[in-house]
Amino acid sequence: MIMTNVTTMNGFFLMGFSEIRELQVLHALLFLVLYLLALTGNFIIIIITTVDQHLQAPMYYFLKHLSLLDLSIISVTVPQFIDNSLMGDGYISYGQCVLQVFFFLSLAWSEVAILTVMSYDRYAAICFPLHYEVIMDPSKCQWAVIVIWLSGSISGILFTSATFSITFCKTKIIHQFFCDIPQLLKLSCSNDYLGVIGVTAFMSVMALICFSSIVLSYMHIFSTVLRITSAEHRSKAFSTCLPHLLVVSFYLSTAMFSFLKPTSESPTAFDLMISIFYTVIPPTLNPIIYSLRNEAMKAACRKLLLGGQLTRKKAFLSSC
Repeated sequence: MIMTNVTTMNGFFLMGFSEIRELQVLHALLFLVLYLLALTGNFIIIIITTVDQHLQAPMYYFLKHLSLLDLSIISVTVPQFIDNSLMGDGYISYGQCVLQVFFFLSLAWSEVAILTVMSYDRYAAICFPLHYEVIMDPSKCQWAVIVIWLSGSISGILFTSATFSITFCKTKIIHQFFCDIPQLLKLSCSNDYLGVIGVTAFMSVMALICFSSIVLSYMHIFSTVLRITSAEHRSKAFSTCLPHLLVVSFYLSTAMFSFLKPTSESPTAFDLMISIFYTVIPPTLNPIIYSLRNEAMKAACRKLLLGGQLTRKKAFLSSC
């Protein structure tokens, strides 16, 4: 019955993780918890890097936009999946799928770009501390962010146009919890992949350039840090770049593994788990990773939380 409806409908059917109703509700609740954690963590970072005067350096300016990207990218896929799971209906319309692909790819590329810029920022701060303010002046940082968001939009338009230019004639079942391009390509009944291959090759080259830039930046960073004689200064330098390195390694390794591995006709639970590791886990963990070893971030968080408590106490005492 479902197969017949899926064949004749205009949109697509997202299979998700299970067809058992109880498990669908459980998955929805788990994703809701992760989503709320991601929203809370990233909102806190956006707020403290905006209002705290001690967090106005370029590193925190880029971190604020990274949190904004994380907040956006998890909102593209997870709320739709939660709604589908709770309603017991995996249907997503053609237009919703197009928008999901566009926003997901735009934000994913913007995240790669901003991670590259953040690695250059750490390179300039550690390797050229005396010239750092000139290299990373506010106007250059603003232009870098504008280019990051624009490049993301362009990549999203290219990928979306190429993907939805193909003809879908097979049973419109996507073995994923969101509109995933490899799964969409499997629904084509022809070999009209030329546009997709061209865009993928171009973006792969750009991603390789970004990855190479990150690697070169950290090669220079580590060589500089290891030459620092003071253990305290070495620890301080590592504390500012290790969180970024962890985020880059986790995000790029899972994404590259997912997109470079061959797609199977019957995706396994392992394939679905890998997709979670580059769509849901990074936006949830990034705020924690960046706050663990950064004393300025932890101090700003405490100030924000304790400030709210003090305000409530003063309001209570005044009312009494």
